[in-house]
Formats: sequence, structure tokens, C-alpha cells
Amino acid sequence: MDLLLEDVAMQTILTSTETFLTKQPETRAIMNWIKQEHFTASASLHGGALVANYPWDGSRDKRKEYYGCPDDKAFRYMASVYSESHYNMSLSKEFRGGITNGALWYPIYGGMQDWNYIHGGCFELTLEISDVKWPKASELLLIWKQNKMSMLNLVASMVKTGVHGRIFAADSGHPIPGSLMVKGIDSKINASRTFGDYHRMLAPGESYEVVASMAGFTPKRTRIVLEREAVNLDFILDPDGAVGQTKPVRTDCDCRCDDGGKPFLIREAYIWLYLLVLFFLLALYILFRRRIASRLAPHRHPPKRPVAV
Repeated sequence: MDLLLEDVAMQTILTSTETFLTKQPETRAIMNWIKQEHFTASASLHGGALVANYPWDGSRDKRKEYYGCPDDKAFRYMASVYSESHYNMSLSKEFRGGITNGALWYPIYGGMQDWNYIHGGCFELTLEISDVKWPKASELLLIWKQNKMSMLNLVASMVKTGVHGRIFAADSGHPIPGSLMVKGIDSKINASRTFGDYHRMLAPGESYEVVASMAGFTPKRTRIVLEREAVNLDFILDPDGAVGQTKPVRTDCDCRCDDGGKPFLIREAYIWLYLLVLFFLLALYILFRRRIASRLAPHRHPPKRPVAV
């Protein structure tokens, strides 16, 4: 973790092992889950206001002030997508554009929003979806209708913007769990161990220099221009000769490679597809034979005549 995020983390959330062990089992389970799954984004739904809140939720000196995180532009874009899709959130007189920085609104420390971003690379928003803190059951359907389009558009924006792809090792062709950084943005995300895939949120309409790296490999960088659509960007990292012979990278993907170093993932996917189709046809054949047999059964064994006693 870089120094800036580590410094903010120490100020905004409790992360020591002792503190982790004192938390409720449900809280510890969520913390482990976030670290393992590499979620792109998440949202926490609250009531009592009508606004989309984004990190940081607290500041270094614990004052009530605007305190933006390294991905402030991306978070403001995500919050605006939600607010502008809402029936009246963006018209708020209290919050300009219907969005707010958490530390500027009211600082909190130990919240899930900041923790997810720091430790999981997960971009979380806190969505205040109703001015009423405890709405009646009869009002829930209306609240859903007012927020439905915002939720759908927010999810769609995760897929339609940012940069995503996979990271491979050049010598083996295997996917590797490398890290992704963007120059000028002091945070990073990690690719998954299974497929080496990543998805990083970025605000559209700008140019970015993206860097992929991993211990034992030479980093690679490239510049992209991000418009309204997401950019698909794969990286193939060369082993770093300065560290001697590179040890095999353990991943959860046990895929073999051909002589050219290309993964057999696609070929194996076709094999499984063929087996699935074969199994489906076999099941249809067995079902057909049983139906034919059931139709012929009455003719082979005519019903017995009633016996008078």
C-alpha cells in the first residue's frame, strides 16, 4: 500500500489485528470477503437524507472539511450518475448536484466506505435514498421507484466506463495477479489470482497512463484516452532478468499452455461446451426411449379382466 493511503488509513479507520479480532463475526466475514473477491464497486443504502456520499469520510486532522481521496474524480462521476438519474436528488438545495464528500458533510471514522476503498480496491458509495429515516412499509414501493433508475444506471456505468483487461506472464502465458496503477492517482488495484483480470474505475473524458506490475516482472505502461466507453487493455509482462530465473507464479487457474505460450483456456472452454451438448443430447435420447416404452407398455400387457368371487 502506498504511503498516502496508509497514512489516511491510520487516521480514518482502525486496521490493527487486535482491532480486527474485537469486531463482530459478521463484520470480520465481510472484511475477509472484500479482500478475497476484488469487487469493482459497491454501495451502502441509508435513509435520513437524499444525497450520494463519497470518500473520504474523514480527514487527517478530523475537521469537517472537503477531503478528497486519490480517485476523487471517479467517485464524483459515480455519485453524479446516481444523483442525475434520480427523480429529484440532483435538485437538492442542501447538497450541490445531490452529491457530497463525506468529510465535508459530517466526518466518521471506521466506516465501510473508506475501508473497502483502501483494503479492497472497491469503490463504494454511501447512498442516502430517502429523507425519512424510518419510512413506513407502505412507502417502500415509492422509494424503490424513485431510486430504481439510479441504481440501474450506476451499475451500467461500472461496465461502460473505466479500464479493464487481464495480466499475463510472457514466458508461460499464464494469467498472473499483478497490480494496476494510474500515473497521478495514488492508489492501486490487484488483478484476481484465478484469471488475472482487473477492472478499474476512472472518470471518462481524460487521458491516463496505466501501469501494470508484479514482483519478478518488468512493469509495462501505456497511455489511453478514455471516452464514454470502457477501454479493454491486456498486459503481457516479461520476466525481470535482473532477479535471475523467475519462479513460477502460483495462480488458481490450472491451465496448460502450448509451445507458443498461449493459454488453453479457450480450447478447454470449447471441450466443456461439446461435452455439455453431448450430455444434453444423451438425456433427450433416454427421455425419448422412455416415452416410447411407456406408450407400448399397455399393448404388451393388456389389462386383466375383473375376477368375480
